[in-house]
Amino acid sequence: MTDRPDLTNLPSYRQPRRSVFSARRIALMASVVAGLGIAVHGFSPSTSPSELFSSPAHAQVNNEVRKVERPIGFADIVERVKPSVISVKVNIKEKTASNDDGDDSSSPFQPGSPMERFFRRFGGPDGFPGQKGGGGRGRVVQGQGSGFFISADGFAVTNNHVVDGADKVEVTTDDGKTYTAKVIGTDQRTDLALIKVEGGSNFPFAKLADAKPRIGDWVLAVGNPFGLGGTVTAGIVSASGRDIGNGPYDDFIQIDAPVNKGNSGGPAFDTNGEVMGVNTAIYSPSGGSVGIAFSIPASTVKSVVAQLKDKGSVSRGWIGVQIQPVTSDIADSLGMKKAEGALVAEPQANGPAAKAGIESGDVITSVNGESVKDARELARTIGGMAPGATVKLNVLHKGQDKVVNLTLGQLPNTIEAKADTGKDSGKGASRGIDVPKLGMTVAPADSVAGAGKEGVVVTEVDPKSAAAERGFKEGDVILEVGGKSVSTAGEVRDAINTARTDNKNSVLMRVKSGGQSRFVAVPIAKG
Repeated sequence: MTDRPDLTNLPSYRQPRRSVFSARRIALMASVVAGLGIAVHGFSPSTSPSELFSSPAHAQVNNEVRKVERPIGFADIVERVKPSVISVKVNIKEKTASNDDGDDSSSPFQPGSPMERFFRRFGGPDGFPGQKGGGGRGRVVQGQGSGFFISADGFAVTNNHVVDGADKVEVTTDDGKTYTAKVIGTDQRTDLALIKVEGGSNFPFAKLADAKPRIGDWVLAVGNPFGLGGTVTAGIVSASGRDIGNGPYDDFIQIDAPVNKGNSGGPAFDTNGEVMGVNTAIYSPSGGSVGIAFSIPASTVKSVVAQLKDKGSVSRGWIGVQIQPVTSDIADSLGMKKAEGALVAEPQANGPAAKAGIESGDVITSVNGESVKDARELARTIGGMAPGATVKLNVLHKGQDKVVNLTLGQLPNTIEAKADTGKDSGKGASRGIDVPKLGMTVAPADSVAGAGKEGVVVTEVDPKSAAAERGFKEGDVILEVGGKSVSTAGEVRDAINTARTDNKNSVLMRVKSGGQSRFVAVPIAKG
């Protein structure tokens, strides 16, 4: 072996410090050397490759590597929960051929609504929404989706839009067996359905989670994408409390686990093997997974399924008010410190709220002592209660807090919309009187045909004005300004001047448009 030169006499020489390598660092170095194929004899001039990898030091490295935490897979969880997931196949006999306008959709949702667009891309006839089958009357359309057992005797959960209108429902279990199922009940508002599988009494079933998932938690989606059956994907919980425009009870969990057409009704599992949600919709410009999917929370599934199993339908509490969010401008107009609660745009005649004395402009701030964050939370809270229950509402009424006790009614299946009596209100109207600094002109409602007797009608709107920015249009009827009823342009000006004197940045107006009432906060200029 070649002698090493003596460097101790050099001025710049420093005695090397003994480097203490941790076993983990040695393991990392060894793995890098082995993985890159570097000549290991360069590690030490006096050690051969065979000596290095058979030495006691290397044995110690191997032991330490085994102790290093390895990535955790989902195989054990999947093996346990996958048998509870089923593929759902339905036959729907169409009663009529395609419409003349070409709309051949069997979607249960309102045409043009967000959920109807989701449905077209997520789960419909043949698992390919929007695709048309053979023409002609009486043709049978096949649809595919997913579901999962919730009890050993064959009760299973899926989506309403998977089985809605089905003449025949068949399910295929994870072991390949096929059974006939019947629909026990459906709930269109939450897009949930309960079915009963016949022919067995010992089905493997999943448990609905009690705990609310946290953002960032792992999630496993299991289902029947594109009819393939038994497919597992993984991701995380991306967000919660999502409102996708489906209805007042939107409270979806957003996940990024790949979910595709045919996954409708399938479960989203947490790492405890419990169902955190039921997959119901995706957001996708292309129709395939782009990492944005929505699941109905387990808490909602529990309450809905319990009622479907008991009576085949869902009944919800109802107070009979039209509500809207409290924006920062509205909060400022009402003198509120925070923009929270639900603003009552209009109580329904003879509804529980109207009978209890709740009026337009009131803000509902809590239910049974629990704060109400916004209008959607109020709708979900009341909708989750049973008709006939007594509730205590804290209400901000004309700047004063008051408590209202009322008995909940039952939410009607359909709520009739009021006729738009102002659709021809512009006809025969005079030009009206300008409202300074708002950019619109108004005329008394009783002077305009079809506008009714209350309020003032907007006859003209400057497209560059504050009124136009807030959505005012010709034919709208202003009923109140700053909490006071108005019937002339002068009363509108007086109410605005009062708000300006009170140092308000905006004035709150109650506006009737298209047969519906809403509050609009309009900024006012100083001076």
